[in-house]
Amino acid sequence: MPESGARKVILPARYIQGQGVLGQLGAHVKQHGSKPFVVSGRTGWTRVKARVQASLLQAGVPLAGHDDSVTECTHAKINEVAARVEDAEADIIIGCGGGKAVDTAKAVSEKLHLPVITVPTQCATNADQMADAVVFSEDHRFIEDIYLSQAPVLVLVDTEVVARAPPVFIVQGMGDALACGFEKPAYAETMRARKSQEQATNAALEVNLKCFQTLMAHGVQAKKDVEAGKITDAVESVVEAIKLQSGFGFGGGGCAAAHAVHNGLTIVPGIARKHGEIVAFGTMVQMVLERRPMGEVERVMRWCRELGLPIRLSELGKLDMSYLPKAAEKACDPNDSMSAMPFTVTPDMVLGAMREVDSLAQRLG
Repeated sequence: MPESGARKVILPARYIQGQGVLGQLGAHVKQHGSKPFVVSGRTGWTRVKARVQASLLQAGVPLAGHDDSVTECTHAKINEVAARVEDAEADIIIGCGGGKAVDTAKAVSEKLHLPVITVPTQCATNADQMADAVVFSEDHRFIEDIYLSQAPVLVLVDTEVVARAPPVFIVQGMGDALACGFEKPAYAETMRARKSQEQATNAALEVNLKCFQTLMAHGVQAKKDVEAGKITDAVESVVEAIKLQSGFGFGGGGCAAAHAVHNGLTIVPGIARKHGEIVAFGTMVQMVLERRPMGEVERVMRWCRELGLPIRLSELGKLDMSYLPKAAEKACDPNDSMSAMPFTVTPDMVLGAMREVDSLAQRLG
């Protein structure tokens, strides 16, 4: 009998990144279908509509329809969009926009057994290549992760588009990607110890390490370059770290405490930060839970502070602190990713770690 399960990673069939690559969309769509349907948010669709339609028309695969009404990835929205896709008799879906639109598109593709191409319009998350969709309530409270049978057939990242989005998006994306350098190793250790049916690949661990190194080396410069309207090697490297490297690591599973803390904090009244910003705070909570050396925690904390990512509870919004124990309890839901930590984590431990991060940030000045 084998000592443990199979090593697994789920990746997109193709990843293309560069300035102007959106013009290639039609040719790639044509390889998988002839009646594309775009799922997007209104802002993202407005930014790329003309280029998407031109590329599709040039390839002879005009839009069968589109829905630009996504404001949140909910079960109701997934069902609503799926009905529209069926009515249009579309045979391929294009998810265009931020994480909510892309996750909705992926969930619809899974429901209808259709291929999906993702076209991000900003860099706030690594959702574009992930084989999952994160479902929330209408008021953005975490509901569940839907794990998909396959990743997109193409992730098309036009840096001329994503680097021209407001700079806060690439900062949020770096906060989200930061977690992979800590969550994937924790997940891998746990799966090995449990002799789980699904094991992390060494490749995913190495790519996650490279992602973390890229963020530390180029993240601050990439933010400055985007603010200056420049698309530099630093920007391209950080976009790849967010859109490809961090997603590669999570492709076989791999969330742990950082995302579980995020999920818990979404129930706190007054939370005002976005996904990647809350995940960055959750990453520091995980580091404290793991009792990492204080110098290592401070290094990440200083990096977050320089980028403008939250390092204190007060920077997450005008939180109702009385809800923090409930947030800690939700973070430890046995069905969530806290269970992937290599040791038992209790709500009291999470609450203490959140307060310790806050205290350390205050001392850091």
